[in-house]
Amino acid sequence: MSAPSPQKLFDLSGRVACVTGASSGLGRRAADVLLAAGASVVGVARREAALAEWAKSAGDKAGYVVADLDDPSAMEAVAGKVRALFGAPDILVNAAGINTREAADDVTAAGWNTTLNLNLSTPFFLARAFAGNMKAKGWGRIVNFASLQSYRAFPSSIAYGASKGAVAQLTRAMAEAWSAHGITANAVGPGFFRTELTAVVFSDPERAARNAAQTCIGRNGEPEDMDGPMLFLCSDASAYVTGQVLMVDGGFTAK
Repeated sequence: MSAPSPQKLFDLSGRVACVTGASSGLGRRAADVLLAAGASVVGVARREAALAEWAKSAGDKAGYVVADLDDPSAMEAVAGKVRALFGAPDILVNAAGINTREAADDVTAAGWNTTLNLNLSTPFFLARAFAGNMKAKGWGRIVNFASLQSYRAFPSSIAYGASKGAVAQLTRAMAEAWSAHGITANAVGPGFFRTELTAVVFSDPERAARNAAQTCIGRNGEPEDMDGPMLFLCSDASAYVTGQVLMVDGGFTAK
């Protein structure tokens, strides 16, 4: 049996993807990468102006749904709006997230619940809303966003760390539940990338330099560093990879 071409392994022509958090940061980068690989992409976020600007610049294979993603009970309705644009997604990227950066002694119930809802509960309920369609096709890709804090404890991030530790286990549980139906579930774990979520880190040059020094490679992440891992996990190239957390952190967690 001859090996398939590398281009075919990574080709997403004819696929439909849904990317949450597509209005900015690594979510938007993921949406652009999947578009470039041939997929039709629906971006989901709460900021309509940013989504509309992205969709206009991306062309007729991009669409968007405005939604407040911190309400897990609304995910069936959100899924219906997503399906209405290009059909049921084959690929779901759960990139939306929040870090309230509250110290343990200052965590509020509202902040805790919002963090757990957006970072953990919504990815599950949105994935479940699409899983039936993926099962029917016998093919699906779910990519969650884990974090350095899936494995490391950072200051003033107890709610965020709890949610991201849980995302790693959620990813394994999704794989156990759905991979026999052709649906792989994996996660990427970004290191320090310059995004809205990490603005407070990069606003301190000394802190950013310390983080870069902690990596094996010796620098913080650039948006393009996520392109290959994202495309791998969303394509046929990762057909026998499921339940894994791929750390895209320059070796931060290796030291």
